Amino acid sequence: MTFLRRIVVLSRNRKFGRYPETRRANCGWRTIQASMAFLVLLLLMHASPGFGANPDTQTVLTGSRQRIEKLDYRATGRLTRVEGDGKRTSYKFAAKGHWFPDGLRLLFEVSGSGAAKTSLLVHMSASGRVTIEALLPGEKAASVLPFERWNDPLAGTDFSYEDMVENWFFWKNQELLPSAKYGARDCFVLKSTSGAQERSSYSSVTSWIDQGILLPMQVVKTLRATGQQKEFLSYGLRQNGGVWSAGQVEAKQPGKPGSSMLVIEAGTPKANLGLKDFDLSPSSAQGVPAK
Repeated sequence: MTFLRRIVVLSRNRKFGRYPETRRANCGWRTIQASMAFLVLLLLMHASPGFGANPDTQTVLTGSRQRIEKLDYRATGRLTRVEGDGKRTSYKFAAKGHWFPDGLRLLFEVSGSGAAKTSLLVHMSASGRVTIEALLPGEKAASVLPFERWNDPLAGTDFSYEDMVENWFFWKNQELLPSAKYGARDCFVLKSTSGAQERSSYSSVTSWIDQGILLPMQVVKTLRATGQQKEFLSYGLRQNGGVWSAGQVEAKQPGKPGSSMLVIEAGTPKANLGLKDFDLSPSSAQGVPAK
């Protein structure tokens, strides 16, 4: 309602008769106050870094979430910890993932030279809520992994249990920073911040996302408890069956010698998986065929 319309409406009111000058002045002041309040509200809305504030933010988040919601893969490879002196400790790695109506399921199995194996079943709901079940060496049955252990090293590497899932793209607080280069690639830079509603070991995650294929090239995670950062770098980008992925991912922590490499050696992006493929028990086996 405009200022003039409010004056006309009030002038027709029967109570608008005594001390008209004072009432007009009060009415005008109240209208100005309301207009100022509305203007401040508009400014706050436009200044908010919410999901809909920037069209590019929606593009990045929608594309990243759709990429995850289409996952249906099997993969095998190796997980290697490289010490500062060059010493290497390697494990075999098998994984599979599929997005179901109730969210994403990821099953990982890491095995060394002996019989000991570490198996993880990660479930992420459509809202980004994560639960992790683990069957660890020496244990006879799988159990829910306590949140306090999500940041534990996976098989002694720089990867943690939580690092196996890209849950930050589903957090509520997202901010698009100025675009930047990663090597020769033009990247969106997205900062995701975890709030009270998200369970995560990390307070924030910043992703450099290729503007053409919407795949993270570099990711920097900040630990909630200590403020320490972890960096993840993607190499060997490839397209298989219309799906882009990285051939290997390196994880490293500033100030800590060495790094860890997750190398994909074989797999398929269209595995046609079902719920039966995500059984976490001592008798289950990944059985990932090389393709």
